[in-house]
Amino acid sequence: MKNFIKVLVVLILIGGLAFGVYRFVSERNKVTLPAEETLNANETNIETEEIQDEIKEKSSNDEKVPEIKIFNGNDRPIAFMIDNNKNAQPQASLNSTYMVYEIIVEGGESRLMALFKGVEADQVGPIRSARHYFIDYAMENDALYAHLGMSPQAQATFQEFGIQHINGQVYDTGKARTESSLYWRAKHKKAPHNAYTNTESILEIAKGFGWKTTSEKESVLNYVAEEVNLESEDAFSVESVKIPYAKGHTVEYKYNSETGRYTRWSKGKKMFDEMTKEEVTTKNIIITFAENYTLDDGENKGRQDVLTIGSLDGYYITNGKAIKIKCNKASRFEQTEYVDLNGNEIKVNDGNTWVNVCPIDSNVTFTGLEEEV
Repeated sequence: MKNFIKVLVVLILIGGLAFGVYRFVSERNKVTLPAEETLNANETNIETEEIQDEIKEKSSNDEKVPEIKIFNGNDRPIAFMIDNNKNAQPQASLNSTYMVYEIIVEGGESRLMALFKGVEADQVGPIRSARHYFIDYAMENDALYAHLGMSPQAQATFQEFGIQHINGQVYDTGKARTESSLYWRAKHKKAPHNAYTNTESILEIAKGFGWKTTSEKESVLNYVAEEVNLESEDAFSVESVKIPYAKGHTVEYKYNSETGRYTRWSKGKKMFDEMTKEEVTTKNIIITFAENYTLDDGENKGRQDVLTIGSLDGYYITNGKAIKIKCNKASRFEQTEYVDLNGNEIKVNDGNTWVNVCPIDSNVTFTGLEEEV
């Protein structure tokens, strides 16, 4: 019996010792393991916070980069031949364009080729007949060309280059606009200065022919998002500029420092958009000096030819300043490259542009803050 009790006591002591060791190890593990888990969790949180901060920083930087709006999207441009006779003014939807080309025609007049891209203009015009040298600029913009009639030279150019053009004579009803009109006549102006169409009609006709209405062609102009201020040594102040096309027809632009835009004047009158009643304004002005002469085509109508090819002198004007530039066009269908006198492509402000292709001997004058140039 005594031996049994001794054995029992020894077993109890061994059991107690074993339990104590177990408790010691368990308690130590309870302290160590959570600490390791907490450390890993903290490291994970730090990594997550760093990634989130990096994403926020990238988003913030992305928001700081403005989007170029004037030539955005892949809609194919539409070029409309616009009447610029005094009886045609005011013209419709000029403030909805991204570019307008003005070039001399017969009789000392000029006409406008207004380019629209990705916008809906419910009324555009008055529309007039095509001239062959305007087509050079339509081609370099990959534009559908809308007009009403054409010169023999324009007809030959359309055929030579396979230009997708829409002659309004085919669709002109000679009457007031109806729901089905594609070209129509306005009652408040007299013929031939009263023909109108719109972007929707031109796209409808183009789709009917199976022509493309999108384009991957890049802009002729090097538009940039950041504001362009001409700060080079040869830049000079331009508060206004006068561009004589012919006797009795001078174009003038006057700078508004509050809006950063130029208001357009023609034949001594401020121009207004017929649709919005707002002043016709532009962010950028390009002047190109091109040789012109009267064609000897046997019809004695005074039709002109304008030499658009080569390295032509010019000016770029924006934000109250101007620089001299070169306007380089290698062929009729290739894009014009506008470069500074060092051969660098000019950066153009995001906004609409008027390109004034004027006679090579045009006495263009600039008025700055202090003196006339």
